Amino acid sequence: MTYKKRTTICSFFLFLYFFIPFSISVAAQEETKEEMRIKVDLWTQQLFLLKGEEIIKTYKIAPGTEELPTPIGTFTITEKSKDWGGGFGTRWLGLDVPWGTYGIHGTNKPWLIGKNVSSGCIRMLNKDVEELYDLVDEGVVVEIDGPITGFGKGEFKNLSLGSKGNLVLLVQQRLKLMNYYHGEVHGIFDKETERAVKSLQAAHQLPTTGGITEREYLLLGILE
Repeated sequence: MTYKKRTTICSFFLFLYFFIPFSISVAAQEETKEEMRIKVDLWTQQLFLLKGEEIIKTYKIAPGTEELPTPIGTFTITEKSKDWGGGFGTRWLGLDVPWGTYGIHGTNKPWLIGKNVSSGCIRMLNKDVEELYDLVDEGVVVEIDGPITGFGKGEFKNLSLGSKGNLVLLVQQRLKLMNYYHGEVHGIFDKETERAVKSLQAAHQLPTTGGITEREYLLLGILE
């Protein structure tokens, strides 16, 4: 065997020796990241990082108030940043909530963790959000469970043009099921939503205000 052939064979085996383990490692890392998801329990004010069904991290959080509740539903991390500054602490994980800017972030008021004090975002201790930040990538699913009306009196607030949030989303879903609303279900009380509410009201011989009160919640089957 010539020197050139021996060199080629050696190079080939060196390639296999280094490349295959590297490929397996990368694939394993990608699979692990795909399995990661976050679950937020507003009832207990905790955030869980799960791999499959196994909880691998648990953190205490500070969610939104009754007036500015944390969005309920399933969302995705669409942005990561280390430079939001101010009251957002040292890390920011932005979520794709359709009706506003919400995220998981740190805080410069760590003594408020465990209380419902945010403007809808999910606050964490800086050391905790820094750890979480390194463990998840964009695209990770975030499931948020809690009271749709926020914590407090639990009242279904009146809604009108310009209102935003989970209650608007629920109203749009019901209006669409009843064939009054044909727009996008995005949690923003826009002109199309107002028109749909007026159609609902007219069909029941009610004043066509275009707003949602207890009467409309009852018609939509949201309240009984």
